[in-house]
Amino acid sequence: MGQEFSAVPESTKPENLSERSLPAVADYIKSGKARKVVVLTGAGISTAAGIPDFRSPETGLYANLAALDLEEPEDVFSLPFFKENPKPFYVLAKDLYPGKFHPTISHVFISLLATKGLLYQLFTQNIDCLERAAGVPADLIVEAHGSFASQRCIDCKTPYPDEKMREHVSRAVVPHCEKCNGLVKPDIVFFHENLPSLFFDRRHMAEEADLVIVLGTSLTVHPFAGLPDLAPVEVPRVLFNMERVGSLGSQPDDVLVLGDCDTGVRQLADALGWREELEAEWRKLVGNEEADRQLKGSSKRQVELQDEVSQLVHDVDKVLHVHDVSSGSSSPSPEAVAEKEPIAATQQEVQQSGPASVEESVETTTGTEEVKVSSA
Repeated sequence: MGQEFSAVPESTKPENLSERSLPAVADYIKSGKARKVVVLTGAGISTAAGIPDFRSPETGLYANLAALDLEEPEDVFSLPFFKENPKPFYVLAKDLYPGKFHPTISHVFISLLATKGLLYQLFTQNIDCLERAAGVPADLIVEAHGSFASQRCIDCKTPYPDEKMREHVSRAVVPHCEKCNGLVKPDIVFFHENLPSLFFDRRHMAEEADLVIVLGTSLTVHPFAGLPDLAPVEVPRVLFNMERVGSLGSQPDDVLVLGDCDTGVRQLADALGWREELEAEWRKLVGNEEADRQLKGSSKRQVELQDEVSQLVHDVDKVLHVHDVSSGSSSPSPEAVAEKEPIAATQQEVQQSGPASVEESVETTTGTEEVKVSSA
């Protein structure tokens, strides 16, 4: 399961939560104190949907772009480059266009918040439109980096029909404006373009939040990355992510659940008593076949992480045994003692790194230490 973590000293008591945990967050929501929930999402929320990672050579996108001889893969989202050569973008768009992918249970959880009247605003960095597909009302979504939901001519700004856009994208053909023959581009924010005015018009809503939930974002791209810090310091903030990001974990009411988003969301749904409803809505939306595919993919990722943790345990064991043998004694050598401290730190990092399902004993020269990582 997701590993709960906080950098705040245990002696520092939360101001609004009974403790820094998901059950406490659930109690806070059920008490009626969370009526303006602001949600922030990034690429990590769509991982289970199967959307390719732009930078990973194993997804197919990298190979497609490499075949087009780009100096830098990021050029595909450069406006000056697009004006000179729009073809690479439409090769990429064919693989990313809405309709090929289905919402994850995390997307449906956000929709459930809206259905229950708790969602104040969703800010997303994603361009995949999966929040819309999950049923989140359009008027509650700020697509900070734009999306494929609409498109227009980059010269005269005339909107371009959805059906014709879908037809062109399916064939990786560059569409042109029917009015002036200019290039047509989805309303995605490219480099050298400003964020949508709606982002700035509604940014104040993060200041008014009584609960902030952050899912699957590295919080490295500004101004989006600054949104969590707009909420008052006493407002609970919950992070579902593979690692700690931004300032999350530094305030008294921060709860960090380190692991994949879907696992963490299911934990919160359990604590809220919403799990059955959430799972039913998700399967109704995506179908049992897609739901099972996503779950199978999640299990595969957990096995891969388990293998990484097991390898780390093996390496730790090997290092300690090397020192044990070199000392010729059951007592630890000075070198072994010196080595043990960074190894212990590595074990702690493993405990905080996310979901896995391994529980191993590591023999040391002084006894046995257990490395335990919770299973999803």
